[in-house]
Amino acid sequence: MKYELIKDDTKIMTGKTLYRIKALKSFGDVKKGDLGGYVESEHNLSQRNCCWIYDNACVYDNARIFGKAHVAGNARVSGSARIYEYASIYEYAYVSRNAHVAGNAHVYGAAYVTGNALVSGKAHVSGKACIHENTILSGHI
Repeated sequence: MKYELIKDDTKIMTGKTLYRIKALKSFGDVKKGDLGGYVESEHNLSQRNCCWIYDNACVYDNARIFGKAHVAGNARVSGSARIYEYASIYEYAYVSRNAHVAGNAHVYGAAYVTGNALVSGKAHVSGKACIHENTILSGHI
């Protein structure tokens, strides 16, 4: 196992209790003992590879972070969203419902990705952009 849930360091998000994570070993830029962001359960963050949730970022519901992806700042990932490969979600970005962010894509600022949207490749979604429904952004956007 690469991390554990800290049962006495919690946050309430949309009526759900989220638990801060703590690294049990060093990997990538994470050192053993580092505190991460918040998850509802171990289902939200893979125990494999270098994926991580930093700062005050929150991942909950059926959302999953895996591969070498990361979520940081005050970002939120919820619903059945998937963040994977080398994708980065940070600042105040929000990814929800069935959205997928993959490749080397970045979602940041106050951007919102939702529905069945796919953001991949080297795409960047920033500012107050809203990507929704069945939108696909890929490549060098």
